[in-house]
Amino acid sequence: MRADDVENAVTMMVGALGAVPDDGWSAPAGPLDWSCRDTVVHVADDLFGYAAQVAIAPPDDYPPFEIVVPDTVGTAGLLQVVATGGAMLAAAVRTAPGGVRGWHPYGDADAAGFAAMGVTEVLVHTHDITRTTDPAWTLPAAPCRGVLARLWPDVDAGDDPAGALLHHTGRASWRGVPAPARWRWHGTPR
Repeated sequence: MRADDVENAVTMMVGALGAVPDDGWSAPAGPLDWSCRDTVVHVADDLFGYAAQVAIAPPDDYPPFEIVVPDTVGTAGLLQVVATGGAMLAAAVRTAPGGVRGWHPYGDADAAGFAAMGVTEVLVHTHDITRTTDPAWTLPAAPCRGVLARLWPDVDAGDDPAGALLHHTGRASWRGVPAPARWRWHGTPR
């Protein structure tokens, strides 16, 4: 995956969540125990964290920081933090030297792997939040297919890449198989 995939996914998330009222973030995000607010801040934190992994390629952990958004920040501010994290990850991916590897517990990844991880976080957590805020919203097929190809390369999604991604991230049954209770992607490039 590439930097523009990250930018497109973040643009999709901002569009899907832009109408959430400032006081509409406290409910649980779909099936998660986290609130919609905690979930969107988690996405931002992941985007910044993945950018750091690409930019400085630490060998054994994440840099010791966490994104904190004041409780008084509403929809526009929350989505601005996500957009900023997405821009940071896209810039890091775009400028990464060839062969860069950053640490991740699911396998040391290259820039394309961290881009795919960021897009996955954006996609599945937008899905989680919209289960509460806009249940008619659906995952777009193309980015789902892209992250599956990079992070779950043995999955044949056929004509249902969104269903496959939701299944492989523990959110839905797929092709008659219940959602896994535990799941992981494969960050290390093949």
